[in-house]
Amino acid sequence: MQKWGYNWSRIHRDDEGGLFRCFLKALSAFYSCGVRMRLWGYRHGFLKKKTLPVFVVSIGNISSGGTGKTPAVQMLARWALDRGHRPAVLSRGYGGHFEGRVLEVSDGREIKSSPEKSGDEPYLLARSLTGVPVIVSKNRFDAGMWVIKKLSSDFLILDDGFQHLELERDLNIVLLDATNPIGNGCLLPRGPLREPIEQLERADCCILTHNRRSSGELSSGRLTTARFPGVPIFRSDHVAVKVVFPESGDRFEAGMLEGKRIVAFAGIAHPEYFRETLENLGAEIVYFKAFGDHHRYEFEEIHALLIKRETLKAHYAVTTAKDWVKIHAARPGESAIGYLDIEFALLDGEEGFFELVRERFNDFAKGRQIGNERWTWMIR
Repeated sequence: MQKWGYNWSRIHRDDEGGLFRCFLKALSAFYSCGVRMRLWGYRHGFLKKKTLPVFVVSIGNISSGGTGKTPAVQMLARWALDRGHRPAVLSRGYGGHFEGRVLEVSDGREIKSSPEKSGDEPYLLARSLTGVPVIVSKNRFDAGMWVIKKLSSDFLILDDGFQHLELERDLNIVLLDATNPIGNGCLLPRGPLREPIEQLERADCCILTHNRRSSGELSSGRLTTARFPGVPIFRSDHVAVKVVFPESGDRFEAGMLEGKRIVAFAGIAHPEYFRETLENLGAEIVYFKAFGDHHRYEFEEIHALLIKRETLKAHYAVTTAKDWVKIHAARPGESAIGYLDIEFALLDGEEGFFELVRERFNDFAKGRQIGNERWTWMIR
């Protein structure tokens, strides 16, 4: 992750000293005070929580950077839809320009916003989740009540919701990057943690992502299990399934990249993960460009990449799905660029994970029957 000329991934991993890192550590102390005061306020009732009248599950993380939340949200939303629920995704719309109360990115049938307005991740979710509304709001309670009243949703998924303490949830799922789950253990900005590691006690389960890139203690989840023995641990990976060229409508198995000359680029938290995925598929990467996370592409940047493809006689230019939605906005109709379609796969314990979701939903449904009068009043 490159931003302002600093390698934040390295800074968040190391324990080195130095004047700049000491300065960041001092900032982390101020940040820690603010975070702990906020946690204390919610714990003791000085800051009020709100409750929605339907099932709410949060998928989030405790650190900054990419743990792979978007594919996990897609997996859970599709599972809920396949089982007869009416799921909806609630997002804060990070990186988007929307400043209003509630933005309907999609009603499950039609996309009604743009990546610039909604943020690239909500827009990507809207494009990939047919039948699942995607709503953006900084206030998830407002977004939830809106989608319940307008679209009768009964299974709400908070995208990146672990720190959104204002809203009660029935299931808290936390993703941890198995290759480096807590970095150097420091809070932002010296380290990657958004809140103290002990807050993982709030999680109902943890999913270790990118497991095939990890080894030893982190891969087995022993670090998390030792500190939080009551929190179930599942392992997952992100699996490349298709290469998609949206403008032409062509879709190929990911294995077709083997032996192909590729110009590749990505503006995500860990672009090196994308590069490794392409290399593991057997692609010959003749040029790779890493942009900053949530990078907004200019016409000239896309043009330069396509010139590289022609000059180096590459077969394809390939990026991530999240990047493609922004490229489509900057240069609509571009047919020479494809994206790698990634799916979230649980490596073991899949049955146990979804059984946990079912149990929590059933517990909620029983409680709703008991308090049905209050539930009916809330959604009028």
